[in-house]
Amino acid sequence: MKRTLVVVSTVLLLSACQVAPERAAPLPPLPDTVTPQSYSRLLERARAQAGQANDAFYLNDWDRVKVAAEGLMQTAKYMRLAYEVPDRHKDTLVSLTGDLGKLAKELFDGAEARDAKKTTSVMAQVHAKIRDMRVGDPAAPAPAPPPSGSKG
Repeated sequence: MKRTLVVVSTVLLLSACQVAPERAAPLPPLPDTVTPQSYSRLLERARAQAGQANDAFYLNDWDRVKVAAEGLMQTAKYMRLAYEVPDRHKDTLVSLTGDLGKLAKELFDGAEARDAKKTTSVMAQVHAKIRDMRVGDPAAPAPAPPPSGSKG
């Protein structure tokens, strides 16, 4: 009986101890020489970097916020020369990517100053800008969720 109690206690204790989830590794930097890449690929990269900045911010990991902001600045530079740009963005691509680059710099500055209010405000603007840059039709409705109780 004692042996069973010890085994059960050990199992419960070990199951309660969990390793913290792995942090998403920052995306590797793009080459120093700006070469054209697919718009959609670069946009996904920007979304990932904004998400990494957001995750790091909630953990007060200011250095990771700065790394993500630097990556966003670099991605914005690359987006200026992107190919396969959606028709609705072709005329405004330089302006959109310039705005994203400026916001990324502001995000970096906010993280460097460890200014939570500024960082929160700029991060919201970064996410909104990336959303505005999306490939799909902005007027298209979101897909309906599956009916509850259905197997999907």
